[in-house]
Amino acid sequence: MEYRTLGKTGLRVSRMGFGGIPIQRVDAARTRMLVEKMAEMGVNYIDTARGYTVSESYLGEALEGYRDKFVLATKSMARTKEAMAKDIEISLGNLRTDYIDLYQVHNPSMEQLEQVTGEGGALEALMEAKEAGKIGHIGLTAHSVEVFRKALELDWVETIMFPYNVVETQGTELIDACAEKNIGFIDMKPMAGGAIEDPATALRFICSNPSVTVVIPGVSEIEELEENLKACSDVSPLSQEEQGKIAEIREQLGSNFCRRCNYCAPCTVGISIPNVFLFAGYLQRYDLEGWARERYATLDTKASACVECGECETRCPYHLPIREMMKMAARDFGE
Repeated sequence: MEYRTLGKTGLRVSRMGFGGIPIQRVDAARTRMLVEKMAEMGVNYIDTARGYTVSESYLGEALEGYRDKFVLATKSMARTKEAMAKDIEISLGNLRTDYIDLYQVHNPSMEQLEQVTGEGGALEALMEAKEAGKIGHIGLTAHSVEVFRKALELDWVETIMFPYNVVETQGTELIDACAEKNIGFIDMKPMAGGAIEDPATALRFICSNPSVTVVIPGVSEIEELEENLKACSDVSPLSQEEQGKIAEIREQLGSNFCRRCNYCAPCTVGISIPNVFLFAGYLQRYDLEGWARERYATLDTKASACVECGECETRCPYHLPIREMMKMAARDFGE
């Protein structure tokens, strides 16, 4: 197992970690089996979140007797000091621990990032928790290139998590900047939310980038864990065959795959286009129908509100048929 230093944190983490979204669809016993297998294999980085329903709780139970073998990371969408302080305490309780190695601000918009860092913002609670020893380090996760770029300028950000995979390479230069600034880079969505059906090739592509500190594929089966680790442990250069597979994946997904760059915004009727497609992806590909519908229900404006003005399509750098994709999403969510 290859280990890397997670930027400014100084934490030594396995090149492949564990993404805690899929365990929502299993149970605590299966999660325990996964934790035991990870400890045996040397996988020592675990990612979860307050927003992943039972994920923190399952992991807390599963980590009994194993806590010191793992670097534990979670995150919260709280934006105020009061809400973040509350979430930190909930996370500590759910995870059955007295400290969390890395606590992250979960996917803020540019406006929300200002709230987080302003007076009475979530950062104040994170700093106080760090001073008290409840959390070790502070990071940020993003889906927006704009937020990623801004995070690189913030001295309190020790790690950044962002999607990077065969079809989502819009953050490549910023990932390199993380390495230059000694900011740990955590790669999420290595299989593009389940859209990429060849995990071995996907992970080989990611691990061929030396600026990626740790990649966190989500798994719910031990077989997946073993196969993913095999791919991540292969340090040989990408073969011609693998490069051909990468080209095929890009060709298959490139014409109708939302990369969540948000260049399509603003929608004239207020639809959060990337979030609609994100939740539709979970519904269609990730076997998390209940969770996807629950998240979709939180959107103020649904896909069915699309008036087909087409302005978003003129701004999409990937020329996606957004209007047709909106119709499909509305249909899939039963609107």
